Amino acid sequence: MREPLFLKQNRPKWEEYEDLLFGENSGEENPDRLADLYIQLTDDLGYARTFYPRSKVIKYLNGLAARTHLLIYQNKKEKSNRILTFFTNELPMTYYNNRKYLYYSFIVFILSAGLGWLSTVKDVEIPNLVLGDDYVNMTIENIKKGNPTGVYQESGSFDMFFQIAFNNIAVAFRCFASGIVFGIGTLFMLFYNGFMVGTFLGLFYNHNEFSEAFPVIMIHGTLELSAIVIAGGAGFCLGSGFMFPGTYKRILSFQTAAKDSVKIIVGLVPVFTIAAFFESYVTRYAKMPLIIKLLIIILSFTYIVWYYFIFPAIVHHQLKTELYGKNSSF
Repeated sequence: MREPLFLKQNRPKWEEYEDLLFGENSGEENPDRLADLYIQLTDDLGYARTFYPRSKVIKYLNGLAARTHLLIYQNKKEKSNRILTFFTNELPMTYYNNRKYLYYSFIVFILSAGLGWLSTVKDVEIPNLVLGDDYVNMTIENIKKGNPTGVYQESGSFDMFFQIAFNNIAVAFRCFASGIVFGIGTLFMLFYNGFMVGTFLGLFYNHNEFSEAFPVIMIHGTLELSAIVIAGGAGFCLGSGFMFPGTYKRILSFQTAAKDSVKIIVGLVPVFTIAAFFESYVTRYAKMPLIIKLLIIILSFTYIVWYYFIFPAIVHHQLKTELYGKNSSF
């Protein structure tokens, strides 16, 4: 059978799959019906892999098959451990499927932070423009007192915790929600926050306090800044779902991207909560031994890399093995 005829005969069935999985009827799937659709879909995928090995339809069917399998798995486990499977299966797969947006977000943030750093080193007036005169003057006064990160000690820990947690979640939500405007809003938010962080660090560098301040800031900053980057990835995912629907209908592509983006944001709430705890209750002890600071930073960084990048790849590999066997090329 020629590929155009194969596509013509099966396209209505595939569109039915899309509607069932991502359309108005999503959430009301019958597990038995999904299992039947999954069998038909994998048959079509096997046929396409055999007779049209270089066709784009293989990637399309592979995506539908993986999502069908995931929905079957969720329905089977939902009654007993829905929260557990969300964090150990569904959320990691969401991160893996959208990993390129996380990379884009990271690149934008790092470049903007580097630009903020270089601008501050070249022009000492930049911090006043970006951070404000009052904040800069307060920081300089703390530096003169021998306590460069004294800003983290000025409020009570309890009140500071809720204020910081709310602010961090609000920043993440803006990074995500602004992505609806074709991702441009997210790009601006990432650039602004990255430039501000670079400027802040550059300020300490200009006063020869970088080596003292950086480990203190990163006690909470490792989780906090990583979460902002990941939230930016959610914003890019949202914008891309509307702008680049690919083989899906535009509305279904946007609905899928919106669901994935919301999942990413929900998964960040624990990270922001822990970061707020560190900033409120731990960062204030700037004179603690360096080894303790480094231990917190390393553990935080290890968690981010493991849960948001390595573990999703492991979950994807396990799912791929279940679907196609150990020798699959996908």
